[in-house]
Amino acid sequence: MIRVKIVIAPDAFKGSSSAFQIASTMEAGIRTVHPHAEIVQLPMADGGEGTMEILVQATGGSFIEVPVHDPLSRSIHARYGVLGDGQTAVIELAEASGLALLKSEEKNPLIASTFGTGELIRHALGSGYRQFIICLGGSATNDAGSGMLQALGMKLLDESGAELPLGGVHLSKLASIDDAGFHSSIRESSFIIAGDVRNPLCGEHGASLVYGPQKGASSEAVKQLDLALAHFAEGIYKHTGIDVANLPGSGAAGGTGAALLAFFDAAMHAGAKLVMDRIGFEEHIVGADWILTGEGRLDSQTGSGKVIKAICDAARGQRIPVIAVCGSIDASSAYTSELGLRAGFSLVPGPCSVEEAIDHTDEWLLDRIVHIFSLL
Repeated sequence: MIRVKIVIAPDAFKGSSSAFQIASTMEAGIRTVHPHAEIVQLPMADGGEGTMEILVQATGGSFIEVPVHDPLSRSIHARYGVLGDGQTAVIELAEASGLALLKSEEKNPLIASTFGTGELIRHALGSGYRQFIICLGGSATNDAGSGMLQALGMKLLDESGAELPLGGVHLSKLASIDDAGFHSSIRESSFIIAGDVRNPLCGEHGASLVYGPQKGASSEAVKQLDLALAHFAEGIYKHTGIDVANLPGSGAAGGTGAALLAFFDAAMHAGAKLVMDRIGFEEHIVGADWILTGEGRLDSQTGSGKVIKAICDAARGQRIPVIAVCGSIDASSAYTSELGLRAGFSLVPGPCSVEEAIDHTDEWLLDRIVHIFSLL
């Protein structure tokens, strides 16, 4: 009997299935053809939604639930993770400040706030954690992390000395920053940013213009927010000497990257690579015959720090062929070959709507995997 080892390492299919669900469906398809294969599931993420769960589960960690405020300041419960080392807290911005927490008609990046994310950090600091991984992605906010700072005791003041209300639009009225009450434990803690966004805070490629419309911002609101964040960047520069306006990654998660870089001395890491390092990816794939990966869409952005690119880079060193199965593919064979893929497939059997693809993801994915591994 020929033994085969297959590593399954997909990202989530956003809006459809988690990385864990996708991996399970992929394994079921493979076992239809190779019932005795050695299969290693390594669900992946790039620093966005789902990263915390993958890191916690892979390291045998745990979750802590905390009462916080959502992007519109309503009371909710959200979690942060603690890795298996018992020392590292993982804060996922989408947990307390995510777009998925809002109904479509509730989206309002003018006033949405990262205050709840700050509350999660505050609780973890109060519980004694001093090592942090902050996962940026899926935010409903465009406040440059100002709400997070306010939750941790920083005062953002207008000309009259009054504290600014929560929300990015109010940053246009910033006159001074008072950090006397900023949580003292932050200075004795280390922070790593996990994410794949390298956009600056302001301008044509900044947080407001690129991502604001996805969060419900009108063209007028986008202009307001970009000006407000530029003004905030000036205030940060005066206070810290750090020019965050054009720093790569400062525009991540509605500009939350800027606050982390300026006030937390955070180090920015490519999210997919960080996940791979933490779960021991390169050790797990030793001796694999194939690696099977995937994400919601394979396109020109895949090569910019996404999961598929990171996996291909790791596999290249061990000469392991990689196959990707995605919700949709908008890339030539030359591009997929350049990424390092042996082949890339869409799971959809024919023309369909996004809604249909989401509804049939498991069924169509299973069928596609059976076809691929029957051929192999």
